Amino acid sequence: MPLAVISAGMNVVPAAVIGGVMGDAGDVSRQLSEIKMALDKSTDEVKQTAEKAVKMAERNGTLTDELKNDSDRMLKNFNELTQKQTDLIGKLEQLETKNRDLEQELSSRGGRGNGAPQSFGQMVAGHDAIKQFVAAGASGRTTFQVKNAITTVGGSGGGLIFPTPETSPVRMPRRTLSVVDLITRGRTDANLVPYTKQTTRANGAAPTAEGTAAPESSYGWTKAEAPVRKIAHVTHISEEAMADAAMLETELDSEMRYGLDLALENQIVAGDGTGENLNGLRTQATAFSSPAGITIEAQTRIDVLRLGLLQLTLADYAADGLLLHDLDWTAIETIKDTAGRYVFGNPATGTLPRLWSLDVSTTRAQSAGEWMAGNFMMAATYYDRSDVEILISSEHDQNFVEGMLTMKGTRRGTLAVKRPGALVKGTFGV
Repeated sequence: MPLAVISAGMNVVPAAVIGGVMGDAGDVSRQLSEIKMALDKSTDEVKQTAEKAVKMAERNGTLTDELKNDSDRMLKNFNELTQKQTDLIGKLEQLETKNRDLEQELSSRGGRGNGAPQSFGQMVAGHDAIKQFVAAGASGRTTFQVKNAITTVGGSGGGLIFPTPETSPVRMPRRTLSVVDLITRGRTDANLVPYTKQTTRANGAAPTAEGTAAPESSYGWTKAEAPVRKIAHVTHISEEAMADAAMLETELDSEMRYGLDLALENQIVAGDGTGENLNGLRTQATAFSSPAGITIEAQTRIDVLRLGLLQLTLADYAADGLLLHDLDWTAIETIKDTAGRYVFGNPATGTLPRLWSLDVSTTRAQSAGEWMAGNFMMAATYYDRSDVEILISSEHDQNFVEGMLTMKGTRRGTLAVKRPGALVKGTFGV
């Protein structure tokens, strides 16, 4: 340790502080003495003026203006000096109290208090290693271990350490929902969406000679309808919980909205159309049938999807996407060539999920091994009847009596699959 640091550490008693406090007390005492002398003088003057006034009143029955003014001036001076004396006495008492407290603190830090934390200077000055170092001429360097320092344990600094709570809740994971973005969105103001779809197209158009009858074509349409369905759920909360937990209402609102969106995605993909279920995409999609005239040996998942796209092309539809389960897309992404290289790029950089120049969307609304290909925007439209609505009420069952609240989330809408031929569904035979 450098000698300059040791010399600075030796000065462990804050003499400037003591001198400052004691100096302030001495200055106040001096001022108090001066005020007392002035007050004694003022008291004598007041007495003399009072005696003079009494005599003049007895002699003349009244006082002169000059005597009245002198009396007022002296009484004002007397009152001011009395107030200053009171203030100085109070200040002197405060300084004496501060001086005693400082002396006790310094006494404790000087080692007379049992187990009292020591300042850095006291530890340096009193340490045996430092004493020996100084006695040996203070040449070179030395080290010593700090003891009795303030730490985080109880009885030391630990009593002032409080944990900082993390107020944001750690939410459970949420699935990425994307299927509703694949299809067309619309709105309705009724409980039923009627529409028509073409069912017949017999095209007889052909070259025709002059004077001969033109070939006949025929077309046909049929009426269809998509009834609006409601997706809903409720949860119950006590009035105390709602009042005491500031974030509870927001968290429940978020959770209920997610629950409605999750149920909607499952319905859009796999609703079977029975009861209050939507008639989903997979239920109405055209089943995969390997087109005639093409044979692929040892078909992989990629081969099957390409044949599904071919089926769409032969039906005059241009596909705009593929819908797979996460497991199947992972199996495709991890395919390697004979050299052990990934077919779909470098895993270190990542690639957008695309296959055969089409975007790939993944969902667990359909089972592993199932797939769909199609022109989703052309195939179906989801109509919103009402947006997500979250309501809180105390008027359910025994809620008012039991002090409970019921939160209800609802959304209404319908799915119209207008062109089932624009979707092809199948399973991987892998």
